[in-house]
Amino acid sequence: MQIHISPRDIKLTPALNAYVANKVSHLEHYSDSIIGAHIAIHHDTTRAGKHAFVIKVHLAMPGPDLHGEDRGHDLYQAVDLVVERLAEQLRHRKNKITKGARQAARKAKGKPVAEELVE
Repeated sequence: MQIHISPRDIKLTPALNAYVANKVSHLEHYSDSIIGAHIAIHHDTTRAGKHAFVIKVHLAMPGPDLHGEDRGHDLYQAVDLVVERLAEQLRHRKNKITKGARQAARKAKGKPVAEELVE
């Protein structure tokens, strides 16, 4: 996965770069098909310390891309929040795909699908 970090109104230190890259690279645990990630880090000076850091992440994947945005009073907290939000989206996407594959296999074998059992 290629990771591209663009800081806006903030200085990108090596420690911050390593932290963000490490957190985002852990998302590959949920899906091996992530092509790249674009992370935009923004410091909103008008908010005066309360949720002043904004992190926007765009994950490029086959099919629909995933987007996440979160705010935090601390830069590292905002990174953690957006990564957790994207992990939730990836888990949901994986469950949806495996559920469809399982239902198709059950139909092919002639077994009743859960939706048919309810009716």
